[in-house]
Amino acid sequence: MRPEVADSWQRSAAAGVDAGADEPPITLDEEALAASRADHPLAAVYPLLDEVLGEPARRSDALLALTDDQGQILWLSGTTATRRRAERIGFVEGSNWDEQYAGTNAPGTSLTLDRPTMILGAEHYRESVKPWNCAAAPIHDPTGRILGVLDITGGADVAVPMTLAMVHTAARLAEAELASAYRPTPAHGPNAAGRLATAPFTLETLGRREATLAHRGRRQVLSRRHSEVVALLAAHPEGLTGDELGLMLYEGGSTVSTLRAELNRLRGLLGEEILGSRPYRLLVDVAADWHLVAASIAADDLVTAVRRYAGPLLPWSDAPGIRDLRDELHADVRQALLASRRADLMAGWTRTPWGSDDYAVWLAQEQLVPSGSALHRVIRAHLARLDAELA
Repeated sequence: MRPEVADSWQRSAAAGVDAGADEPPITLDEEALAASRADHPLAAVYPLLDEVLGEPARRSDALLALTDDQGQILWLSGTTATRRRAERIGFVEGSNWDEQYAGTNAPGTSLTLDRPTMILGAEHYRESVKPWNCAAAPIHDPTGRILGVLDITGGADVAVPMTLAMVHTAARLAEAELASAYRPTPAHGPNAAGRLATAPFTLETLGRREATLAHRGRRQVLSRRHSEVVALLAAHPEGLTGDELGLMLYEGGSTVSTLRAELNRLRGLLGEEILGSRPYRLLVDVAADWHLVAASIAADDLVTAVRRYAGPLLPWSDAPGIRDLRDELHADVRQALLASRRADLMAGWTRTPWGSDDYAVWLAQEQLVPSGSALHRVIRAHLARLDAELA
């Protein structure tokens, strides 16, 4: 079994998915489905996706599905005969195919991993879905937030690498269409914080050696030091003095000339309109990935928080300020996870590099998972290994 499939099976088992169940739950009734479609940003690109992929899917006796960011199918296209067969496994509009409800499947697993995914036949967790093959890819809005998942589900014709490539390409096409239609509020000079009111920049730092700064489809990978500077300024939108920034970047502080030279190089890279001075600050709105995680925790949406937490913040950085940001966020996510009593989310955490040796989370899982289950035996074996290693 492929590792990503094995991980998904473990998450499915931890969530209590019944492998013998015929159907996932219907989470949107007819009225709620209509309202969700009307208000959803993907409504603008569904006709385009159906035009690009719908007809090839129908010719292959396959289905085109488009979900929201919770895994709920909002649109489904296919021949009448294929849709009737899909009804037997609950693959219908309004049904929820998130892994925690439907087990391992391409739309749900793609949503969890935030990347294109193909699940073939016996790789599905539920027995009723094993005759099907599916390929899915997430669709993001211009700020990087997942809007939903595009999926092709069918028979043997779907089980080829080209299907996943086509779905991935169509998802990128939808993102480009959404980006072209994106209209930020016109700028009228600096806002109250001295930043220009433009479309937000996104900063990706979680689990990365170097940060990526993205804006309107353009992605810029920053050097290690520049990653630290931009992350610290994003964490302090009010700005930092040279002394404050130096203490956060260097153990024991730094010379004024060293810091000034570093910031001059960064200003040359980003532009005068982005990096300000006196105090040093970002002159544009930046949506950092850790902001989204923290906001999800504050909103008591732990599923989204764990999904968005792609690893510790700039894990290879030794900058004191970055260490503080990293440790605080990691502790917040971990504490929320332990308080949740959600064995499925804990299982996902302990399958990551940063959570694989987290003794407290393994121990909490052991208390939540039925003692006679195969997963409980896996947990006990791992705890025994940690006991031996940690004495």
